[in-house]
Amino acid sequence: MMRMGRSSASNDVTVREATDDDRESIITLCRSTLGWTDGAVDEAFFAWKHDENHFGASPSWVAVADDEIVGVRVFMRWRFRQFDGTTFEAVRAVDTATSPEWQGKGIFNRLTLGALPDLRRSGTDFVFNTPNDKSRPGYLKMGWSQVGRVPVSVRPTSPRSLQRLLGARTAADRWSQPVDVGLDPAEAFADDDVIDGLLASLPSSPGLATDRSVGYLRWRYQFDPLQYRVVPVGDRIADGFAVVRARRRGTALEATVCELLVPPGRPTASLWSALASGTGADFMIRAGRGGVSDRFVPAPSIGPILTWKPLCRAGVPGMGDLTLSLGDVELF
Repeated sequence: MMRMGRSSASNDVTVREATDDDRESIITLCRSTLGWTDGAVDEAFFAWKHDENHFGASPSWVAVADDEIVGVRVFMRWRFRQFDGTTFEAVRAVDTATSPEWQGKGIFNRLTLGALPDLRRSGTDFVFNTPNDKSRPGYLKMGWSQVGRVPVSVRPTSPRSLQRLLGARTAADRWSQPVDVGLDPAEAFADDDVIDGLLASLPSSPGLATDRSVGYLRWRYQFDPLQYRVVPVGDRIADGFAVVRARRRGTALEATVCELLVPPGRPTASLWSALASGTGADFMIRAGRGGVSDRFVPAPSIGPILTWKPLCRAGVPGMGDLTLSLGDVELF
């Protein structure tokens, strides 16, 4: 998972790139500071993100004091593709943990900033993430730029659900609610030729988008504890599909449309009906501003705020330069 890298010492702490030998200490630190327990789903979640990632194993950095790891910072690999086929290597700033006795002493900043030269040397084009209101100011002080709020739209499933939607102005739960709509991702993505054919039928994204492939879809949506479901638009996956999960957001049950991969011109009315009845959700939410045809309306205060740090690729895009799905920006 991790590689040797350069070291930089300051005061009583050394910041260096992690090695494979650090893994047990990193997991121990995460358990003690993030509330993990032995054998819990959190450890499997960590391994799925950082060891099994379709785009490659995650680079990590540690802070060491008196031969003990007191902080860790992990960046999850990602790849974007431009409309002309050009790809860009990126990382997403995700997991971090600091020992309680070292909190408030700048460990997080030193780990994050200490990683950037190594990431740049390895050819990483940019760092992106969606920090919460508490951590965002820290990123901006470290040189990140705020791109803006990812546009999302919602569709209530019934007049009665409108009241519950008013109580959904908070972050959604991390873990999903079980639903039985559609197919299990392992079944849905079993045939390479079918998925390759569907992806080839889709128009090129006008903005920078995740580099999707069969391998990516399998990795991204087959982590069982997140309970994703794949709902075909027609009778077959080849007709297009949505990847969804149901989770609580405040007083409401939300059906999150993480992916919507549908060839041009194919009607989606039956899809939305299947999602509403199959999930029992109060509303559906998807990336984009919606439209009259699918009855999704903009929800400007719900989408996450995206931040960006250029490395090998100069410049910060505008939100209009990106084509993002909710599967791209879910909190990890």
